[in-house]
Amino acid sequence: MLKYKLAVLTSHLIQYQTPLFRKIADKSEIDLTVFFCWRFGVQGDVYDTEFGKKIKWDIPLLEGYKYKFLKNFSLKPSSEFWGQINLGIIKEIYDLRFKNYNGILIFGWNSFTNWLAFLTAFILGLPVFLRGENPLNQELLKPKWKIKIKKVILGNLFKRISAFLYIGEENKKFYQYYGVSEEKLFFVPYAVDNERYIAAAENFEPQKQKFRNELGIKQNDGVILFGGKLIEKKRPMDLLMAYELLSKIKNQKIKIHLVFMGDGALRLELEKYVEENNLKNIHFVGFKNQTELPKYYAMADVFILPSGVGETWGLMVNEAMCFGLPVIVSDIVGCGFNLVKQGENGYIFPLGNVERLADYLTAILENFNKRILFGEKSFSIIQKYNYENDIKGILKAIICSTK
Repeated sequence: MLKYKLAVLTSHLIQYQTPLFRKIADKSEIDLTVFFCWRFGVQGDVYDTEFGKKIKWDIPLLEGYKYKFLKNFSLKPSSEFWGQINLGIIKEIYDLRFKNYNGILIFGWNSFTNWLAFLTAFILGLPVFLRGENPLNQELLKPKWKIKIKKVILGNLFKRISAFLYIGEENKKFYQYYGVSEEKLFFVPYAVDNERYIAAAENFEPQKQKFRNELGIKQNDGVILFGGKLIEKKRPMDLLMAYELLSKIKNQKIKIHLVFMGDGALRLELEKYVEENNLKNIHFVGFKNQTELPKYYAMADVFILPSGVGETWGLMVNEAMCFGLPVIVSDIVGCGFNLVKQGENGYIFPLGNVERLADYLTAILENFNKRILFGEKSFSIIQKYNYENDIKGILKAIICSTK
């Protein structure tokens, strides 16, 4: 029996969010309605500027939950602040208030519509729950004057929010840094569809060598996997340079391959570097859609995310861990503080330190037993980062805010 009514305001269709909406609508006590501000991704192929190509997700994103697209009055619809101007949110929140909704969950504060929603909900007395991604470690890298301004703006906003749904430890510290008290903080972990990925891992494992054969990779070779956009934020060149160091090691115990799964502005630069430095066994497989990803996780031995500032979490790490892979991330990547246990399921290396990255790659790839143990630990850690715990956190926030 449905006990609670919750609305969600988010920017656009996101492949990691919609399975959670479906799960909430299907298996919880919550009557859910989702409002989208921007129709990006709805009408088939859309051009992704960072991937540098048209993208059409191959999993259903609008099934299994109630939703509504708000009319966007922006002249240039986008994920930027003025890219979402949805005046209709005023009436929607008015209706929510008088339909006895328990609150509205707003994703972030980086658009005009979000601020309009905050103001309207505050005036009408509708509880607001906030979910953002910002990790404190990256926040403290910003200029002090900018932080002082944000303390005033966010401080005034945050004291009016009923509950904060933090995604991980650094995100929790971010809210605390800006004055949020412990009783308003609820853990709603950043998660992927674990059930789908774990099932895929079981189905694809018997075909592991078949997939490797397609790239000319032998059974006992080591495979390093990078997944994501080939853009500056992801720092794929750091990984390529670390691989170059590995390639110069004499008497390697195993032959090592590097697979770049993704596309973007840096691809040509990376390919040029490979050619100029005569590097071997590097595979650029391009963008892979949601149903294609498991094939590459299944063939890998270790997953790497060397990203810099802007990588607030890194959900492909979650996916890789569902496949029982050791993981290596930079000390900037947001998920590292929760998902990577140093020397237990992977390593965290100082951003840009390609020598340390190369050392960690060697430690994992040349020790088969370590790979197995690290992978098992990854699989164990990722179990609690699931949609079920997301729903528990959301329910707890609703209940505590409506007492």
